[in-house]
Amino acid sequence: MSDSEIELEQAHIDNAYRLLEQARARAVELRRMVEVGRGGTTQARYERDVMEESIQNRLGQLQLGSASLIFGRIDEESGERFYIGRLAVADEYQEPVVVDWRAPVAEPFYRATGLHPMGLVRRRHFVTRGRELLNIEDELFDLDQLDENHQGHGALLAALDQNRDGQLRDIVATIQGEQDEIIRDSPKGMLIVQGGPGTGKTVVALHRAAYLLYTHRFPLEGQGVLVVGPNRLFLRYIEQVLPSLGEAGVHLSVLADLFCDIFPKVRIHLADDVNSAQVKGDSRMIQLIARAISDRQRALPKELSLGFGLVRLRITRSQMRSIVNDARRRYRRHNQARHFVEIEFFACLARSHRSEPDPQVVRERLSRNPEVLAAFERMWPVLSPAQLLRDLYGSKALLRSAAKNLLTDDELESLYRERGQSEDEYRWSDADVAVLDEAYTQLGPRLSSKRKPLEEEARTYGHIVVDEAQDQTPMGLRMVERRSLNGSMTLVGDIAQATAPAAAANWTEIVKHFPVGLHEPRMHELTLSYRIPASNLVLANQVLSVAAPELVAPTAVRTVGSEPRIIDAGHSGHSGNFLSVIVRVVKEEAELINGGSLAVIVSSSLIDLVDQTLQNDGVDFGRATTASRNVSGPLHPKIALVPVHLVKGLEVDGSVVIEPKTIVEDEPQGLRALYVALTRSTKRLALVHERELPEVLLPQKDM
Repeated sequence: MSDSEIELEQAHIDNAYRLLEQARARAVELRRMVEVGRGGTTQARYERDVMEESIQNRLGQLQLGSASLIFGRIDEESGERFYIGRLAVADEYQEPVVVDWRAPVAEPFYRATGLHPMGLVRRRHFVTRGRELLNIEDELFDLDQLDENHQGHGALLAALDQNRDGQLRDIVATIQGEQDEIIRDSPKGMLIVQGGPGTGKTVVALHRAAYLLYTHRFPLEGQGVLVVGPNRLFLRYIEQVLPSLGEAGVHLSVLADLFCDIFPKVRIHLADDVNSAQVKGDSRMIQLIARAISDRQRALPKELSLGFGLVRLRITRSQMRSIVNDARRRYRRHNQARHFVEIEFFACLARSHRSEPDPQVVRERLSRNPEVLAAFERMWPVLSPAQLLRDLYGSKALLRSAAKNLLTDDELESLYRERGQSEDEYRWSDADVAVLDEAYTQLGPRLSSKRKPLEEEARTYGHIVVDEAQDQTPMGLRMVERRSLNGSMTLVGDIAQATAPAAAANWTEIVKHFPVGLHEPRMHELTLSYRIPASNLVLANQVLSVAAPELVAPTAVRTVGSEPRIIDAGHSGHSGNFLSVIVRVVKEEAELINGGSLAVIVSSSLIDLVDQTLQNDGVDFGRATTASRNVSGPLHPKIALVPVHLVKGLEVDGSVVIEPKTIVEDEPQGLRALYVALTRSTKRLALVHERELPEVLLPQKDM
């Protein structure tokens, strides 16, 4: 491309940035005009608050950070020319200088092919660094010259070759046709995206969220868009993608945070063993919770007699049973029925004496009576989810009653744990979260003495994206479904990477946990792996052929790259012990990726040992954790030590996988966990082992 052509395009880019700065300045000036003071009417202050929120949103949309504003251009047969970028920019006459990538006019930039040019004569890709245009790549729509499968090979491969920095980047400049089809699909109903490692399913889902907000701003901006991730490490990894696309209002969350938004004092810090987690994720817990609640709705063991002035009022056991049965029939949620139980209780007391005092008077005089309070706690206690489950888990008698003919003895035993001294000190696990949420759904909010709810109802959203959906339990999926306002969802995942205990074997098993709506679920499959070099994918696909033989292996787009290194630390050719070999290989791989990001992937049983070894040798690294929701920050930009159960969804330049056989033995879905570990890097892959390799990693013999 000639220098003069680059200069002309650079001038257009510079003008676009100038206009963008002017738009920012206008928003800031408007903000000064509506600053909220102490005076004014309530209506005036409300209007200023609304204006301030609108300005804040606009300023957020105009922030690009280090991302380039413009990344391409399309020339139409009609002579029209449009520059495609992250957000729309217009000149003084409201003529478009940059078209938002989500606008309908931008669709041919991603979809046009030689056979279907969609009215284009040229598609131009910009290679930029911030505001500087480095190069131009043109595609002329000549059927004899064009490749039908991919657009913008140079721009795509250049983006894939860039070093990672510990956070996921957007792919807005290099979205491929099959990805764009998913992004622009209708928001109605459920969209399922099955994609192998490196196919871009996560960024496609995030771009879809940004596209839906742009295209359906009303009503989605008010209803909200939720992205559910598998853990907080993953959320920190993806948190910059949507802001770089001009959408900062999407709510990123894990299931624990959704529940803790209602009950902030609940502490999710406990580690579950595999058996307990499997039981808690099973849909049988729905009935277990219902029975546990029913067991707390019961008559007193004998009639109650209470002094009322000179007389005594009585309520029989039969009357109490009748009240309990009536409350069960009338009310769907337990806590809502407490008021009814109290009214009927005092009415029975009033009717027990021939003078039949006013039930309201009886209530006023006896409501604080210790015997009455104890009776209500016995008959129909007001319960929070934590109170219900803490009592249930801490009592084998309650567990046996609720689990009769539902759980095995071993399953029941896996749920039991000491009740502890204090509810505030009690700790919950991630597997408990969906069970707590189910309990809240069946219990309902507690009510104050003035019949006001003490807890908020769970918030619902106009569209929900669930990433790594294949690892959500039936109870977790049920929890997600309750947050959906209208059934509009995007489920993203890879069945081959389902590593949770008792993971789903296919998408049909996952979809059955959602109610059948007006729209049948739609399935898209991403089959091209853009991230993983072919040599690495060949090794990973050996594992896939055994771990999930029914699935079609993804095809690598990138055929270049070094062969995976397999280092036998016990071999005579490697001096030093196993740990010293690990340190040496980590240093070598970090050097070979030339400033990129390296993940050291290890099973949980070995991670402390490897951590201490790297520390002792002075290696600069960071350990990946699922830190609390208040702790933010990406992976260590150079070397990150990551337990294999947290590495799913992450993308790095190089990876060192430690002791593959231990990974296979330690993880609930060992071979699938190994497959995940082998498919994280965009450039280099090394395996270090002292034990023998799993059979699936040995050289394949020709049949």
